[in-house]
Amino acid sequence: MDFKWLNKSSISQQGERIEIMAPAKTDFFCGGIDECQEGILPESLCNAPFYYTEIEGDFVLKVKVSHAFKDTYDSASVMVLKDLKCCFELTDFGTHAAVSVVTKGDSDDANGCNLDGNTAWLQVCRVVNNFGFHYSLDGINFYMMRFFHLPANPVIKVGLLAQAQLDEGGIRVYENITIEKKTATKILAGK
Repeated sequence: MDFKWLNKSSISQQGERIEIMAPAKTDFFCGGIDECQEGILPESLCNAPFYYTEIEGDFVLKVKVSHAFKDTYDSASVMVLKDLKCCFELTDFGTHAAVSVVTKGDSDDANGCNLDGNTAWLQVCRVVNNFGFHYSLDGINFYMMRFFHLPANPVIKVGLLAQAQLDEGGIRVYENITIEKKTATKILAGK
């Protein structure tokens, strides 16, 4: 596959391992609230490094991700530009979690399951205009994070997103990426 950059960053690639630097204060998120009395509200940013390819029609993308989890919202993610993110993230609860974001004007943010360790597998499936996000600890058994409908062009940009919204950034690791042009027959089960 031919990969390109949006918001280029440093990259190192050896075999099936890709390391991308997430620069400080980078994300893809469209905040809809101007102020809040308590808590952290993400600001609107579209500046995180996105290493993508273009895919037509249905597909299944799988990748093993890891990182050091230094600060809140640090994430190694898969993104469908620029509406969808499937993330392995340090949440504002201090957990490592499978997190999903869908942007329909403003971005939502849905924490999924908390996961032990610094490594997980992420999967994105497209069937026409239906999308499924899945996570796995072993790369074999995938579990649903989220299923939703979102109108999209036949050809879309899909790839690796490295974000560090609040801190000084760091390396995000992506391994064993596969992109199959196929229709998932059981999208809710990740198959």
